[in-house]
Amino acid sequence: MSETNSSPVAFGAGGAPSAEVAAPHRYTAAMAADIEARWQDFWDLDGTYEAPNPSGDLAGDEAVVARPKKFIMDMFPYPSGAGLHVGHPLGYIATDVYARHQRMTGHNVLHTLGFDAFGLPAEQYAVQTGTHPRVSTEANIENMKVQLRRLGLGHDKRRSFATIDPDYYKWTQWIFLQIFNSWYDEEAKKARPIADLVAQFESGQRATPSGRPWGELSAVERADVLGGYRLAYASDAPVNWCPGLGTVLANEEVTADGRSERGNFPVFKANLRQWNMRITAYADRLLDDLDALDWPEAIKLQQRNWIGRSEGARVDFSVDGRDGARITVFTTRPDTLFGATYMVLAPEHDLIDAILPAEWPQEAQGKDAWTGGAATPAEAVAEYRKQAQTKSDVERQTEHKDKTGVFTGAYALNPVTGARIPVFVADYVLMGYGTGAIMAVPGQDERDWEFAEAFGLPIIRTVQPPEGWEGEAFTGQGPAINSSNDEISLDGLDVTEAKARITEWLVAKGIGEATINFRLRDWLFSRQRYWGEPFPIVYDEDGVAHALPESMLPLELPEVDDYSPRTYDPDDADTQPETPLSRNEEWVDVELDLGDGVKRYRRETNTMPNWAGSCWYELRYLDPHNADKLVDPEIERYWMGPREGQPHGGVDLYVGGAEHAVLHLLYARFWSKVLFDLGHVSSVEPFHKLYNQGMIQAYVYRDGRGFPVPATEAEERDGKFFFEGEPVKRELGKMGKSLKNAVTPDEIAAEYGADTLRLYEMAMGPLDVSRPWDTRAVVGQYRLLQRLWRNVVDEATGEVTVVDEEPDEATLRALHKAIDGVGQDMAAMRFNTAIAKITELNNHLTKTGGPVARSVAERLVLLIAPLAPHIAEELWRSLGHPDSVVHQDFPVADPAYVVDETVTCVVQIKGKVKARLEVSPSITDAELEALAVGDAAVVAALGGADIRKVIVRAPKLVNIVPA
Repeated sequence: MSETNSSPVAFGAGGAPSAEVAAPHRYTAAMAADIEARWQDFWDLDGTYEAPNPSGDLAGDEAVVARPKKFIMDMFPYPSGAGLHVGHPLGYIATDVYARHQRMTGHNVLHTLGFDAFGLPAEQYAVQTGTHPRVSTEANIENMKVQLRRLGLGHDKRRSFATIDPDYYKWTQWIFLQIFNSWYDEEAKKARPIADLVAQFESGQRATPSGRPWGELSAVERADVLGGYRLAYASDAPVNWCPGLGTVLANEEVTADGRSERGNFPVFKANLRQWNMRITAYADRLLDDLDALDWPEAIKLQQRNWIGRSEGARVDFSVDGRDGARITVFTTRPDTLFGATYMVLAPEHDLIDAILPAEWPQEAQGKDAWTGGAATPAEAVAEYRKQAQTKSDVERQTEHKDKTGVFTGAYALNPVTGARIPVFVADYVLMGYGTGAIMAVPGQDERDWEFAEAFGLPIIRTVQPPEGWEGEAFTGQGPAINSSNDEISLDGLDVTEAKARITEWLVAKGIGEATINFRLRDWLFSRQRYWGEPFPIVYDEDGVAHALPESMLPLELPEVDDYSPRTYDPDDADTQPETPLSRNEEWVDVELDLGDGVKRYRRETNTMPNWAGSCWYELRYLDPHNADKLVDPEIERYWMGPREGQPHGGVDLYVGGAEHAVLHLLYARFWSKVLFDLGHVSSVEPFHKLYNQGMIQAYVYRDGRGFPVPATEAEERDGKFFFEGEPVKRELGKMGKSLKNAVTPDEIAAEYGADTLRLYEMAMGPLDVSRPWDTRAVVGQYRLLQRLWRNVVDEATGEVTVVDEEPDEATLRALHKAIDGVGQDMAAMRFNTAIAKITELNNHLTKTGGPVARSVAERLVLLIAPLAPHIAEELWRSLGHPDSVVHQDFPVADPAYVVDETVTCVVQIKGKVKARLEVSPSITDAELEALAVGDAAVVAALGGADIRKVIVRAPKLVNIVPA
């Protein structure tokens, strides 16, 4: 029975059902709501989605544990006060569908969801309203849980948590202490306990940096030595200081024009004492281990570029007239050393003040471009540094921007030519790469060329450019030129040969060495905020940092009267942050016994960044109630240990946005490797397979001022759009409250049911592609579920209408092709095409006009169960099955019915189609040729002409060439 002949449903202009026909057992939005609520309650009471561990308090059915395991994760959600819009659950629904299919194909599936709940939004809300961040955050979490539950997500709720739970951040603090109490052994290529390093110093196996015996060093001196090795260390470092917010910002929180992403305040470079993670020690391993991960190549490339491994040489330039003063540079092109005509130091370089002369040298007299019009080099550099403080790293690195700088008044000596070359300070050089100093070779570098032209500096080419190359730097390959002295000549050598020869010469002279450099910088790990994990660190009267013992964890956040960091004049860079925690003196100043008697200490008053809790949360999902260990080793090995095809172990599937390509993923990988080195986990990597879902977009309607207007109130007339009678412009963009185009999942679930929402989001297109939301299109999936319901249940009586008869061959072929295709699509996360195949099968059953065979109906319900679990449960129960559909076996196709009975073969003469033959898929070339040349239509088309050649591509093509 076709849909047009079945009982109709009236739909309004927006596609929602406006007046359901009075059939008492029709699948309607109201019925969907009742079905969905009942089954969600059942799943909770039954523990349907609880995944057993091999041991511990979550140990369960041994038969289930014996199955292949599958650990499926979504990226940590942040519980926003605005709640979810329909774009948020796209990935959650996708992982739920995949997890359900994996359960039905015999896997023990761990799938749950926690909440990344520390962070700036809750703290900003606390500043504005006085509400404690915990109160607002927990309310947001509860609201989000209600919204997610309504979607029917199959999460093991026993394993859920929030990063703000003290029982959780106890272990975040514990991991920090493992990192703090570790160092990276370059010989062993792994982290080791700091006690091993101390033992080496004590025994004399390793010399101290000063050469003095370890026993002669004071406690402060020993702490300074160890701080140079610890994987977590405090140092004075250049940071992004935002007086207007009163806090230090990470690079990703600063806009390209050097302002804070939140509040649009100016951001300055300042040296502040901060905690850092020595992630650079792991640069090689972070790079090399990417090869074994099943990640999108684009994400791997971003990580490789962020780590930025480059081979080259370190070269020392002595400073003229300054005994012992040397400027060390890293260069990937030591072969161009003969063309270095000036040097540049980053404004933050600590050597600048030591080399500044009291007065300008004669060569700088009258050169305002060099001196900035300042009376002395010190004044010029100070003024330039102030200007550089207001620029972000991105802005400083912008290609082809006007080059600025100032002469220091000092000269360096080119080690291969002996020439005195001026030393400048310029903001296009960053402290975050190499040594913060460069040898400038304008003949071979575009930025150096631009600077040289702006400041009238010499340009010497060291690589032969093509004939006619004029007016710009040449960065390509070619033979070396102008590159010789009395001891060495590179002239005529190609770049590779020249680099090797000059590096060997530099090493022999003691002024350079071959080295590898990384773009990656150590991870700034401090925030001047309240709502974050407290550091488990205290300082003694000498300022030496001490780790709290594990027995004192968790160190919980204290109450404070004011959540605001102290803010300052936004334009005053010469200020220091004051953290909210520092105002609770009773908490800050404490008496503790750390093993050597009661002493007074002062707590660290910075907090950890919001990245901290998400660096290891996959491990807490495994063993969430363990109060004694980070994770039980047996449980960790079971869920995340290395295995065939996954040499580094890790989560089997991790789904989230591509925006976390570098920071979160890189930090989590670093923590995982440290924990592996120290023997706490068996997995070298946290996430084996990564999948980036696309984004659900929505139309934004803007008025003449460019302001968004409510999308639901915009009208379309003759291809144009209007709001309250005035024309508006439509554009595709993000979905959100601020753009007035957000649609909540609650709205769609109320109008159609959660199963319809799930199907629509999965059917919109490939999961990894962004797609526009269209509420009017949701009705298509609603109709699919209504047709499915009618194929099993009589809408008038509520009775099941299936029959215990064998289906005809056409139906069997449609069924098994669907089973085969849907199974493949589910495994590959091609949910949109899986839905299309289910729809095709359902339509076939609808069009037959008679009752559906039970064997077909049951397998159809099983096919759709991962996608629309509520209606599948209801129909499965209606079909007489007492058990939940969740753990039923996914249907298996019969190969005999998957292969087409016949295929269409096209017969061409001179490239034009003359006949179509229905043939067996297994027909041979000879058989197909005989059929084609004997076909009446082909014979008529040939008109008696001889055949010169027959080209056969069985079973689909025959091409006949007449003589």
